[in-house]
Amino acid sequence: MKSRLFAAVLAGTSVFALAACEDANRDGKTGAVAPAAAPATPAVAPAQPGVLDVAAVNSATFAPPPAEPEGVSPVLAKAQVLLDRAGFSPGVIDARYGENVRLALEAFQEARGLPGDGALTAETFAALEQVGGPPAFARYTITAQDVAGPFNSSIPEEIPEKAKLQHLGYTSAAELIAERFHMDEQLLRALNPGVDFRTAGVSIHVANPARPALAGTVARLEVDKEDKALRAYDEAGTLLAYYPATIGSAEQPSPSGSMKVNGVARNPTFTYDPKKLDYNKDIKTKTTVAAGPNNPVGLVWIDLSKPTYGIHGSPEPDVIGKTQSNGCVRLSNWDALHLAAAVKPGVRVQFV
Repeated sequence: MKSRLFAAVLAGTSVFALAACEDANRDGKTGAVAPAAAPATPAVAPAQPGVLDVAAVNSATFAPPPAEPEGVSPVLAKAQVLLDRAGFSPGVIDARYGENVRLALEAFQEARGLPGDGALTAETFAALEQVGGPPAFARYTITAQDVAGPFNSSIPEEIPEKAKLQHLGYTSAAELIAERFHMDEQLLRALNPGVDFRTAGVSIHVANPARPALAGTVARLEVDKEDKALRAYDEAGTLLAYYPATIGSAEQPSPSGSMKVNGVARNPTFTYDPKKLDYNKDIKTKTTVAAGPNNPVGLVWIDLSKPTYGIHGSPEPDVIGKTQSNGCVRLSNWDALHLAAAVKPGVRVQFV
């Protein structure tokens, strides 16, 4: 097993993490959201690729999702928000039926004792609607804090170039807002055509996951390499949460067997040490990347008892579950933060 490095250092009130996994969404305060305006009629108009009506999402009753992989659907948009709210993360909310949505639906069906293989059925949609809560989409007013930055004009690809930056921040207010509401940025922009996201006081449409903290006490985490998923269970074996995950490759495999959570480091830095790592031959000296949502390990690191391995966030939520990592377990930043708030040292972690 190739060596990896993790260390957590307290400096004043800040926590910095040195981590070896490479590859950001915020589960922080969302500000006040208001329900989106109700439609004139409850009918759901047929979905058109690339077009989504917020009022139709909030009033959606079951209809089969579009057959086209790129087709968006108000029913799918509502289902994604309700899955997220129920603790079965579909990944980014994009109103499309992808593999992460299928697996989240399958996990929800299994947990609720419903028949199904991840297809969105009328029975599954009815069960999702029982999750309740506020409307799936809502209005949000952009705040002065949202647009204050500082923002990075761009994020370089290579670690040495990243290391030259003082902060790995968001690249725009639109990226920040999309991540805050668990959304695909393209969907955010499509829902708000012509909006200047740099302007405080502007009212926009956003997804409204309104996801509560986990209802039970996490006793065990299960990392499923085949399904590319992480599941959280209580002591009785009840499934508390499901998250899509990016897991190691054949060349840089994730560990096997059991271990425990050591602790949590929020807002971690990232360090590549060529004396301990060998997946980037071009880096010859120890290189540290500053903290921030676009840091390679995102906004949080959950340290595991197997040295140098962890569960962490990611600056690329749209590819979670669709690529491979260098051995660690990547979640979207919002899912990693949601999980980090619920785990304590000693929680068991099983790789299967």
